[in-house]
Amino acid sequence: MDFASRITRNPIPHDPDRGADVAGHFTHLAPELTGLIGGAAGCSPYLAGLLTREAEWLSEVLQMPPQAARRALMDGFAGLEGAGTAEGLRRLKGRMAVLVALADLGGIWDLEQVTGTLTEFADRAVQVAIDHFLAAEIRRGKLPGMTEDDLTTSAGLLVLAMGKMGAGELNYSSDIDLICLFDESRYGAEAGEARAVLIRVVRRMAGMLSDLTDAGYVFRTDLRLRPDPSVTPVCLSMDAAERYYESEGRTWERAAYIKARAAAGDLAAGQRFLDILRPFVWRRHLDFVAIQDAHDMRLRIRAHKGLSGRIALEGHDMKLGVGGIREIEFFTQTHQLISGGRDADLRVRGTVEGLARLAEKGWIEQGERELLAERYAQHREVEHRLQMLNDAQTHQLPRSPEGFDRLARFMGEGDTAAFRARLEERLGDVARLMEPFFAPDAPAVPMPDEVAPEMAEIIDRWPGYPALRSERAVETFGRLRPGIIDRLNRSARPQEALIQFDQFLKGLPAGVQLFALFDANRHLVDLLIDICATAPGLASHLSRNPGVLDAVLGGSFFEEWPGAEALGSELSARLAGIGDYEDQLVETRRWSQEWHFRIGVHHLRGLVDAETAGRQYADLARAVLTGLWPAIGAEFARRHGPAPGRGAVVLGMGSLGAGSLNAASDLDLIVIYDADGVEASDGRRPLAARTYYARLTQALVTALSARMAGGQLYEVDMRLRPSGRQGPVATSLASFTTYQSEEAWTWEHLALTRAVVVAGAPDLAAETEVFRRTLLAGPRDREKILADWADMRRRLAEAKPARGPWDVKSGPGGLQDIELAAQAATLLAGGAETTLQGQLDQAVAAGIITEATANGLDHAHALQTRVNQGMRLLGRNEVGPEGLGRGAQDFLLRETGEESMDRLVALVESCKAEAAALIEGAFGIRPGPDRAPAANAEDRETEN
Repeated sequence: MDFASRITRNPIPHDPDRGADVAGHFTHLAPELTGLIGGAAGCSPYLAGLLTREAEWLSEVLQMPPQAARRALMDGFAGLEGAGTAEGLRRLKGRMAVLVALADLGGIWDLEQVTGTLTEFADRAVQVAIDHFLAAEIRRGKLPGMTEDDLTTSAGLLVLAMGKMGAGELNYSSDIDLICLFDESRYGAEAGEARAVLIRVVRRMAGMLSDLTDAGYVFRTDLRLRPDPSVTPVCLSMDAAERYYESEGRTWERAAYIKARAAAGDLAAGQRFLDILRPFVWRRHLDFVAIQDAHDMRLRIRAHKGLSGRIALEGHDMKLGVGGIREIEFFTQTHQLISGGRDADLRVRGTVEGLARLAEKGWIEQGERELLAERYAQHREVEHRLQMLNDAQTHQLPRSPEGFDRLARFMGEGDTAAFRARLEERLGDVARLMEPFFAPDAPAVPMPDEVAPEMAEIIDRWPGYPALRSERAVETFGRLRPGIIDRLNRSARPQEALIQFDQFLKGLPAGVQLFALFDANRHLVDLLIDICATAPGLASHLSRNPGVLDAVLGGSFFEEWPGAEALGSELSARLAGIGDYEDQLVETRRWSQEWHFRIGVHHLRGLVDAETAGRQYADLARAVLTGLWPAIGAEFARRHGPAPGRGAVVLGMGSLGAGSLNAASDLDLIVIYDADGVEASDGRRPLAARTYYARLTQALVTALSARMAGGQLYEVDMRLRPSGRQGPVATSLASFTTYQSEEAWTWEHLALTRAVVVAGAPDLAAETEVFRRTLLAGPRDREKILADWADMRRRLAEAKPARGPWDVKSGPGGLQDIELAAQAATLLAGGAETTLQGQLDQAVAAGIITEATANGLDHAHALQTRVNQGMRLLGRNEVGPEGLGRGAQDFLLRETGEESMDRLVALVESCKAEAAALIEGAFGIRPGPDRAPAANAEDRETEN
């Protein structure tokens, strides 16, 4: 389809005589085209001149399909060379301007096609100008070591397009913002000499594009977005630029680089530089400080341009004014800066695409996206019409009635009053969305009149804390402080809540980012006070890891639990995008802490019960091992070669294998490998197979338990492996199967009933599980199992007697006692279930225990699990009721359904007694033989 058949709208000629005169040059074209041309010329003196000058060329291209016309325009660059390059570029610019104007005015191209064509033309023009002057310098022998063949990579000179050019969104009469750098590594010791030449090339390139002659100009070129432009040359080395951004880069420069694109010159070097700058632009935490920075910038621009106040159409700036284009761009970029460091999908250059991604990820509402995208396109059309009038870089609406009449007709609107009303409405729509985001008018909360003296004494200490060292932190916290104190006063136990909040605040190493987060999301303050009033342990965790609060705003915090497999895949994908091993460990800690915090908050808020929380903690641990184990193996293989043989698997034992951890659990692990007859690894520093897997296991333990800046993942216990502390930390499959079949103690087979492969080679994992099931299904000496079980039960009771009713783990009828009984029943039944419920069901099916016994034990275990999970979440371990604050007590009572702490204590005691009686009734007490296990095994069986 040609141009004429695609026309969907027309400007109305404001000057009909001029329009008709220009259209007379095109009477041989279709009437639809002459109508479009007449409307354009009748509204814009600039377009009237271009249409007349380029009538011959237009007569040809307007009969082509629009995209073919665009190609014909771009093909014009191929013929530019030598002394005629500058004038050739100016001539092409005029053709581009009139072609784009007609395609825009006629509705033939949408906004993206219009701005995309303008941007592509700018890219090509910059490249032509660079090549022109580089070639001259190379021919003169001024660039050390370079020949004309090096023009294919522009001799290491790279041009970054910034702003609208970088985003592919150039406006009709736009400046182009460029940053020019060079790759100093290409020149070695002669980089200084090359720098002087490339500075000259950049200056001449900018002059060729910007200089105004009788034929016009190409693009006004602005080089001032480079680092510290008042003291740096127009072209500097990549290394110098990188050092500047690392040490002095500001928020507005980070925002500018959202749109940055390698547009001309050495494109590969340009992309490398942008990759280097990625951590500077995209922060790992949610960066709500960016909101205040963007708001401050808005206010400075308005003050400088005199644009503050209500919307008045006469002279209103469509770009920088209230409700204008820049507002929408700031809104989009600020949201991207806040969360793009955590979500790479948000790192897009285009404004409309950025709005779409933000809505898709839940950062803005779909309705907001639709409105802002529509207003953005409408504002840009008005901007283009203003610029088409006289090819002026203007964004200001007319100041006269005649000017508004002309603009309305240019927009195809015959009713100026209706056009003005719609325009004012659209600006107002944007302004109403912007102000609450950039300057939320949160109701002021006055400082409470009455603060108890003991509370005032604590509050008076706050100004001396590290988090309140900077002026900006003090300013932001000052807005939060009255609301925080008010919420603390309204909590069930204000003094307790204040003490915990004080500890939280005191533990913060810095406050600006977190206070900005609270300032923009006041509901998080409620969550923090709730945690401080209820769970001191969680509050302490928060002060050490405040970044976990980012997850609350991530959109998925309150969605359904994804499960261990999905979590493991998510972590694996994250780590795959990180090249440095230490960075992978840091990211794993950050990721794990967020999910760990989510489980705790859900449990605290009653969104999940204790049993569900236990499963989720176990899912998270399995996901960490699934995701991290390949990264550990890859780092180890980098130095010592790939794992010899079939690799290794990690067995989760104890509570991990049973699928029920708590907020403070460590991990019981066994590593099993199969070198498959391979004696040593094949790498830069080869190791014997046994040594290889022993050190790989130590690397696993270190990766999990090392205390890094981001904290620790888990404590690791490997004493359940064959031979305990005395044996190797990694066990070969052959040794493991032989030991378990011929030498293992009964308690070790009991432990094996809760073993699950959680990471490692799939074929070896399957073989290990087959062996476990086969071993457990083998014939058993009932009397020996029960005697050994009873002996072990006695040893546990002696080694770890219960320290009161709140020690629900230890003692007869406690969690450990019930779990050990279930393991013994499973062993007698020849079963392989790993969860408590599965083991009890299997034992009932095999006739080992009655259904009534299973139900009683399950009920006792559930109650004590609720207490244990709750106490671990609260950061309290086996303390009496007097050690708990009111908020913590209320949480435990809600979890257990009891009315008072006295009743709960009595219930726990009776529950343990009943469970102990059920166990003894089912199995009896049968003292074991008068012998002790191997010396190193006793401590292992008491831990099991």
